Amino acid sequence: MELGQLRALREVEARGSIAAAALALHVTPSSVSQQLAALARKAGMPLTFREGRRTALTPAGHALARAAIDVEVALARADAAVESFRADTAATVSIAAFHSAGLALFGALERAFAADDGPHLSFHDHDVPQDAFPTLVSGHDLVIAHRLPNSPPWPDTVRATPLAFEPLDVAVGAADPLARRRTLRPADLRGRRWVSVRSGFPLEGAIELIGTLAGEEATIAHRINEFFVAAAVVEAGHAVALVPRYTVNRAMFPRLRLRPLAEPRLGRHIDVLARPETLERANVRSVLAVLRGIMAELAGENAPTS
Repeated sequence: MELGQLRALREVEARGSIAAAALALHVTPSSVSQQLAALARKAGMPLTFREGRRTALTPAGHALARAAIDVEVALARADAAVESFRADTAATVSIAAFHSAGLALFGALERAFAADDGPHLSFHDHDVPQDAFPTLVSGHDLVIAHRLPNSPPWPDTVRATPLAFEPLDVAVGAADPLARRRTLRPADLRGRRWVSVRSGFPLEGAIELIGTLAGEEATIAHRINEFFVAAAVVEAGHAVALVPRYTVNRAMFPRLRLRPLAEPRLGRHIDVLARPETLERANVRSVLAVLRGIMAELAGENAPTS
């Protein structure tokens, strides 16, 4: 049974005629008659009859009209619950991120909402391949994800909000001769030992591309997924690595230098993924707005060092 059919029956009961019911429902009398006829067919028995100029309800019609009240009450309660949920700015927002994004963003988010009546935050870190990020939206409200420019777009089951396009720079130690250059080319990296990521993660392909353009296969000495660990290895030794420009705190590595590649220009998209319905919630939208502001500040503060 459809809600419109039940509402037509209730209005006929309350107003005594199909014409009056149609006027109340802002439809034509013909439409009300069709709704009643369809409802009677589904019920398998007559629901109305003519009583002079009035349209009256049979006992079955009265019983069904009473049941329709319960349906309307349930719908009203559901609408109220959804509206309250959407407007509840203090409800918890669950945020997942890959490691370097979590380190760069979670603390700033916590400070932003610490003295506020806004949402409670629940942070989670996930070190997953690119194609696994969309699956995380089933357990989290917002998922901070990364994607290389030449990789497939996010599936249409999620909504992606861009945060930044983050350049990937070559990290070298302060004593490395390459640190004296403002920009680097693939040929400058011939013979270097690389800190790469585990097989299957996107950054591996970028390092392979640099090796190809340099005319030799890149030598992988270490496989470390966490950029902060990779930065510590580069700072202390003679290896090089690709490091994201915005989400690695350089203050933690005073002897690390980041040098952009003149060609190719490497980088990654940082996006926030969510289910479409999740973005209808006011508390989620407020967190997303603050996230965008924090990332904009990081991008402005982290130009390449000279």
